[in-house]
Formats: sequence, C-alpha cells, structure tokens
Amino acid sequence: MDLLSFIMDEALILVPVLMVLGKIIKQTQLIPNRFIPLSLLLISIILTSVMLGLSFEAFIQSILIAGTAVFGHQLFKQTTTARQ
Repeated sequence: MDLLSFIMDEALILVPVLMVLGKIIKQTQLIPNRFIPLSLLLISIILTSVMLGLSFEAFIQSILIAGTAVFGHQLFKQTTTARQ
C-alpha cells in the first residue's frame, strides 16, 4: 500500500512545502521541537483549505499531507544520523 496514492495530486506539492516550513521553524526556535508536528498540521489544514476549499475531504488530505511530511523527515533523519 502506497501512502502517496491516498493524497490528491493537487495537494501533493504541500508535502515539501511543509518540510521546508518545519526546517525553518526548527532553525528559528520559535516553537519547541515537540510542537513542530502540531504546528505543521495546523499550517497544512490552512493551506489545504485554501487549495481545496473547506470540506471534510480537505481536512483528511491535510492530515495525510502533514503526516507524510513529518514521517518523511523522521525517516530521513533516523536512517542518516549516526547512532551513539
């Protein structure tokens, strides 16, 4: 099962956007690290609603998009960072 097959093509561009925004948030240290995924979810809800309109489907898409961005970041981080 491919996670990206559940995300609409129009909303797929938001995955790298959220990854970049997450990196910016982390670098500026405006928000504690534990709240970055939640803030990305809120940003995803806003951006997806702007792109797709206010609907239940847009809300589900925003959760999938934020989850994919956070999961992708963690997968990359945990496979490339040396264990101590």
